[in-house]
Amino acid sequence: MSHKRMPKRKAAIAVGGVAALGAAALLLPNAMASQDKNDTNAAGTLGTARTLKASDASGLAAQVQKILGTAFAGSYYDSAKQQLVVNVVNGDSNTVVQAKNAGAVVRQVKNSTKALKTAAGTLRTKATIPGTSWAVDPRTDKILVTADASVTGAKWNRLQSTVQSLGSGMATLKKSAGKFSTFVSGGDAIFAQTQQGGVRCSLGFNVTASDGSPAFLTAGHCGVAAKDWSDSQNGQPIATVDQAKFPGNDFSLVKYNDKTTQASSEVNAGNGQTVQITRAADATVGETVFRMGSTTGLHNGQVTGLDATVNFASETVPGGTDTVNGLIQTNVCAEAGDSGGSLFTQDGSAVGLTSGGSGDCTSGGETFFQPVTAALQATGATLGNGGSGGAGGQSGSAAPSASASDPSGAGGDQSGSAAPSASATDPSGSGASDPSGSGATDPSGSGASDPSGAGSGDQSGSGSDVSGSGSANDGSSLTGTR
Repeated sequence: MSHKRMPKRKAAIAVGGVAALGAAALLLPNAMASQDKNDTNAAGTLGTARTLKASDASGLAAQVQKILGTAFAGSYYDSAKQQLVVNVVNGDSNTVVQAKNAGAVVRQVKNSTKALKTAAGTLRTKATIPGTSWAVDPRTDKILVTADASVTGAKWNRLQSTVQSLGSGMATLKKSAGKFSTFVSGGDAIFAQTQQGGVRCSLGFNVTASDGSPAFLTAGHCGVAAKDWSDSQNGQPIATVDQAKFPGNDFSLVKYNDKTTQASSEVNAGNGQTVQITRAADATVGETVFRMGSTTGLHNGQVTGLDATVNFASETVPGGTDTVNGLIQTNVCAEAGDSGGSLFTQDGSAVGLTSGGSGDCTSGGETFFQPVTAALQATGATLGNGGSGGAGGQSGSAAPSASASDPSGAGGDQSGSAAPSASATDPSGSGASDPSGSGATDPSGSGASDPSGAGSGDQSGSGSDVSGSGSANDGSSLTGTR
């Protein structure tokens, strides 16, 4: 490809093999749904609850949160009934009535937001064990704690004891059949070379950097692994890492070397479809989301938790832990080859960047995503060729066909349960490698922000497996995957 000007087809790869749907009606039939048998519907007083899409829920959630004040204990979108459900702790009757009149389903719960955050802090202090994760699930009003297959023996006993110490009804503990890892490669591929071998990741979303330069977002562990990236396996670099955050967070801002590159906000969704990404939005528990990757194709599922903490086993420090905070938890499957790619909604909202998880697209599993709004806010970038705001309020209208007939309400806005900057500014997100595995954090955050691509603290850096697994949607050869 010419490095003077990026052709439109190649420009689209910066959207990570995942795009805002150009024709939403074509997307759902082509997506392979993730298996989830634990979909929980609202169990509250319906009253005058409004029927709305998830993309319209954020405004209502913000309104109700102001009404309820400290009584607000989270919210989620009930996709089956297309209603916003708001959790309330000790709310007085007047404010509850106001919340119902605003159009929300209100239900009384036991655990306050403060109590759930305190419990998460206890887990962080006592149970930061490689192969574990936890996230608040407003549908159950509990913290969902997950342990992968590597957590056994004394580690399992320690985790179980910590969960039990939180008290009855505060947390749920479950086992995952796979192992948590970052999903290197995927989507429309990008390639780099390190001392350990080739690294393959995928582009997330095209953005405009704060200085006006064309750029894209991808996973932080990719940006820490290598500085220079190409759109072909042995091609010349076309982009250079400007900012990279991992661990703690998991996002990178990579600038195109050619300043005339056309970084359009559209993505290859497979089968010749492209979708226009019109804005960034925070995830809402219960909403339907889509992920596209070169290894596994297009898959959809639901957001199951917010502000998730994941403790990846470090691939650079034996026995160490790379902790990432503020992630979106989903039941959308993913496999090696999908890392850095885009998570989006049917109405064209950019939601997340694939970080890692466990399982596969045969047996299912958990996949975690870096919120796009946090990455935009931290880097100062805006989607595509610009737009208003850098964090969850980017304006713009979706394509006329994109959500006009979406029975699932697969929108993209936040339902008021997580701040856009949660993962980018979380002081607890040091997540540095902890050789002892005891959960102690490293305030220096080594390896979390290495634009030079030296690879410290990076789980994708080794990249020495040249099995060539996966196949790109654009037909390019994809070797050097992990």
